[in-house]
Amino acid sequence: MKIPSARPLIYVITDGSITNQNFAEKSIETLRLIEQAVAAGVPLVQIREKNLFTRLLNELVSRAVEISRDSKTKILVNDRADVASAAGADGVHLTERSLPANVVRRSFQELELIGVSTHSLESTRLAADAEADFAVFGPVFATPGKGKAVGTAKLRAVCEAVSPFPVIALGGIDAGSFKNVLDAGAAGFAAIRFLNDPVSFGLLEELGLF
Repeated sequence: MKIPSARPLIYVITDGSITNQNFAEKSIETLRLIEQAVAAGVPLVQIREKNLFTRLLNELVSRAVEISRDSKTKILVNDRADVASAAGADGVHLTERSLPANVVRRSFQELELIGVSTHSLESTRLAADAEADFAVFGPVFATPGKGKAVGTAKLRAVCEAVSPFPVIALGGIDAGSFKNVLDAGAAGFAAIRFLNDPVSFGLLEELGLF
């Protein structure tokens, strides 16, 4: 398994606010966040910017890859294995509607990591069977636009059912709840709002999570 060995896995997801129109300004903000994540030793950063022309997405990812070079931070691209490969990123993060991880891996053997978003035990098992490196499961807690929260009991059941396949918790996770998902057996946690605030990096560093 090629997933970084640090536990827990702290997984930053960019907030998706960059557009073709605001690229010049907003990309600087996102790259600054990635610089701070790299400096803190965050293991995983997913660039989840769905509103960009391919050319601009490639530019953003290429710059992020340069920032993370020779660090322990891995850069993943949301669903665009082609861009991840072209820009030299470490991997791709797939949705439940994407091609299976093993199909993507055959076509993009240079990608080190392939993650999959899952929302049920069945889809998490499918990700594991397709030889993904990890699943991001949720939403565990309530979060805008992400459907009904599944709760930590469901997270625990999924983690136990697919162990030792790594499951990263997602959805409404913040400073007051991340310990709950780790206690439920998650290999780590992902967040947009909580982890797009660099103050969180200092908090997690103080707790020895990096």
